[in-house]
Amino acid sequence: MIQEYLLLVIILVFAVLLLVMLGQKFKISYPIFLTIAGLIVSLIPGIPNVELNPDLVFLILLPPILYEGAWYTSWPDFLKWRRPISLLAVALVFFTALIVALFTQSLIPGFTLAMGFLLGGIISPTDSIASISVLKGVKIPKRLLTIIEGESLVNDASGLIVMRFALAAILTGQFAFQGAVFDFLYVLIVGVLIGLMIGGIFYCIHRHLPTTPDIDTALTLLTPYVMYVVAEYFKASGVIAVISGGLLLSSQQQHILTYRSRIQAANVWSAVVFLINGTVFMLIGLGLPGVVAGLDSVSLQEAIIFGLLISLLVIALRMAGAFLTTFVPRKLSAGIRRRERSAGWKGAFIVGYTGMRGVVSLAAALSIPLLLDSGEVFPHRNLIIFITFVVIIATLVIQGLLLPWVLKKINIEELDSSRPVEEQQADLEIKLKNSALRALERKYAKEVASNQLLANLVSHLEGDVKFSKQTVESLECGACGKYETEQYREVMHQLIQIQRTELQRSRHSGAFDMEVIRKQSEQLDLDQLKLR
Repeated sequence: MIQEYLLLVIILVFAVLLLVMLGQKFKISYPIFLTIAGLIVSLIPGIPNVELNPDLVFLILLPPILYEGAWYTSWPDFLKWRRPISLLAVALVFFTALIVALFTQSLIPGFTLAMGFLLGGIISPTDSIASISVLKGVKIPKRLLTIIEGESLVNDASGLIVMRFALAAILTGQFAFQGAVFDFLYVLIVGVLIGLMIGGIFYCIHRHLPTTPDIDTALTLLTPYVMYVVAEYFKASGVIAVISGGLLLSSQQQHILTYRSRIQAANVWSAVVFLINGTVFMLIGLGLPGVVAGLDSVSLQEAIIFGLLISLLVIALRMAGAFLTTFVPRKLSAGIRRRERSAGWKGAFIVGYTGMRGVVSLAAALSIPLLLDSGEVFPHRNLIIFITFVVIIATLVIQGLLLPWVLKKINIEELDSSRPVEEQQADLEIKLKNSALRALERKYAKEVASNQLLANLVSHLEGDVKFSKQTVESLECGACGKYETEQYREVMHQLIQIQRTELQRSRHSGAFDMEVIRKQSEQLDLDQLKLR
């Protein structure tokens, strides 16, 4: 039995990797491609039916996804655009869940208001992995990208809190508004406190104990699970705990991790979250035949119609919410009109259009228990999972595939007057290199005069400063500067490739230790990464 499960996991991971590579060949974002692949897999006759343990879905899948999102969130940008992020991530999620609850109660026979809120809590949040993966490689103003990323981080907590209370009402058959308000404040506040407390503990471990890159990386993998489990043990929100603790540790990463630990952890986390996302989308394909077979109260045709109608509803609510949060605050506040340039209808449309649902909604639907507290089968569980999958297809696959065409037609310009990233990077490099040169002149003048290596270092830094200044001048030049920059990159890529060829010859010659070869190869990787 164990060997069979292990073989299934190996085949599943291998299939995910092949499909992602195939998606890259066709230039299709991997969440979109894997969703389509999962749908195709579900149609293959004789495909084994996989049933996931609902208790393990959230515990295994959700903490690392949320933690990675928190880790890479820009805290200053998040605070700067906290107003639109909060309106979209909290107000719009609660409002969407309410409308979905009322709509499904009247649409689906036997669907109670609590079940409607459960479905609304599942499909209301947008997915950061899906949105950012689809947006990668397309031109979009930085402000809109920040809002989309920040919203998709916070709205997971909002939607899952709605789901939590709806699930409790269904399982127990009771719901008291006053008690729900108290419970909401409890899970929110205690979740934040536990996340910050656990984050503080891991901060001390990283900062004050003799860790290695391997230990640091293992600790970062352990951290979100500890936050989630402890918060859930105290009946608080594990989601809130992971997000708050992740934001805390992310803000301190320069103090608690060495450069080796940061490079290693980033690579490991990228692979882990990639495999989790890919596996979830494939698992739904393996589990979909069982879900369809379990649609006892409705036919497949009715379930598809329900899913399409609910998809249109959430898309319309998302678009309306984006326009309201863009224009209403500006109408009501003169201060906002003075401080912020209007995103216009193009900005509102892009924010509304990119409300894609993905792996978090899928994991939430799969986590619904199989049985009620009374021992009865959970009503409409398979229908809720099926509708969730339809919503994901409508918002992620259909809208995602059309996104490049939509952005090309809209042709939105950058909203805020910020300098190009390359120019900012070159200026920052000048500032850092000059600070190093000043330190050498002030503190180590005698050493530089007597040590040829340090003298060469000074020359090297001065050359870097001169090069960065020339880069800034080229970028400010416009078209001619762009040509020079691209030409420089092309030559540098060729030079690095020549060095790789020479490194390969040195590897086969046996004249150098493999450790030396490996370190030089890593340096070439970093040089090439810097060029990109």
